[in-house]
Amino acid sequence: MTKKLFAEFFGTFWLVFGGCGSAVFAAGVPDIGIGLLGVSLAFGLTVLTMAYAVGHISGGHFNPAVSVGLWIGGRFSASELVPYIIAQLLGAVAAAACLYTILNGAGAFSTDGPGAFATNFYDMPGYYGRSYSMVAAFLAEFLLTAFFLIIILGATDKWANGKFAGIAIGLALTLIHLISIPITNTSVNPARSTSQALFVGGEALSQLWLFWVAPILGAVVAGIIYKFLFQKKDSSVAA
Repeated sequence: MTKKLFAEFFGTFWLVFGGCGSAVFAAGVPDIGIGLLGVSLAFGLTVLTMAYAVGHISGGHFNPAVSVGLWIGGRFSASELVPYIIAQLLGAVAAAACLYTILNGAGAFSTDGPGAFATNFYDMPGYYGRSYSMVAAFLAEFLLTAFFLIIILGATDKWANGKFAGIAIGLALTLIHLISIPITNTSVNPARSTSQALFVGGEALSQLWLFWVAPILGAVVAGIIYKFLFQKKDSSVAA
């Protein structure tokens, strides 16, 4: 169990450090910045690389919503759910602390504006000057997390080609970010949202509830859909 928790810690650390780090350090650099496409790829690559690095140890969740969805789908033990979520949160916060320290080393840390320090947001003018409502943000996070879980459950099914599961999951997360960075700065991961909001505070913390509730509800629905509509009756159940 200890190895599993460390795997989740380091996997979630890498997701936040690589994904949020790309947004914080590289997205807005004039002329050579990586932009929305680059940040989307960064998030996908963090999951893809860690899925192959430690996925065989812990299952490669790196996300409380994923753990909940796998539990609902019958692929994960309820007794491990809370320890996994704690490990994921600790990994995410540790990564955010490192990002804060590096950014602050250049005197560049700021809490100004929506999306500061790669936080998630709604009801605030963001990209293209658009302000998406709470309902719009909730629906986007709910749907995208639900489809993310369906992809994960399908790609890791007994009947799927498991060698390519990490690629499918990483590309799915890339696509999710391409869709929703302009809407909410993309969460689909309560640990990733929490880690950044803790350092920014204020509005980011007050809106954090949505980036827990919507992804987890989406994961629950996806787990139920896959279990009863797609999963073969004799498919194995992972502990």
